[in-house]
Amino acid sequence: MRFQKTRLEGVVEVLAEPHGDERGFFSRLYCPQAFLEAGIHFNSTQINLSGNLRAFTLRGLHYQNPPFAESKLVRCVSGSAYDIVLDIRPNSQTFGQWQSFTLSAKDMNAVFIPTGCAHGFLTLEEHTAIHYQMRSPHEPGHAKGIAWNDPFFAIDWPHEPKVISDADNSWPAFTDPVQRDRID
Repeated sequence: MRFQKTRLEGVVEVLAEPHGDERGFFSRLYCPQAFLEAGIHFNSTQINLSGNLRAFTLRGLHYQNPPFAESKLVRCVSGSAYDIVLDIRPNSQTFGQWQSFTLSAKDMNAVFIPTGCAHGFLTLEEHTAIHYQMRSPHEPGHAKGIAWNDPFFAIDWPHEPKVISDADNSWPAFTDPVQRDRID
């Protein structure tokens, strides 16, 4: 594994280094000791899989506030997705900034998302599956979100969503003062 820092504080792209021979390949995708050596304090306690049947399915932008804030390692295990990390930590040097990653099963790359960042993705292919390793279990009833098309952040999505849940389509804009007050 290689760890590549990004322009967002604490967000790291994790690149697989497959070793191949006539049988195929083998690649380490997660190792707590390697993460620790890279300065990332992350042990997963919950693993989730998001299956998405259609291309241009949008999920997000999701987060949870403390004490239920989640850090996560996100990887595409089938198909590909345009992945967004949005820094909503008020004291962060990169507050209000977002970065995109193209995650694909072919490239086997992942992105580590620290607590205090919102996350979302848009599938680029049919039958795209996203694998989440979570540092702490999801706490039902504490999910929060920001509108995927919020003009305050002006995220440059590569395509208009074709499939989006009512919940994800109704998150408030960050420009709403009530929404701003909800972010710790």
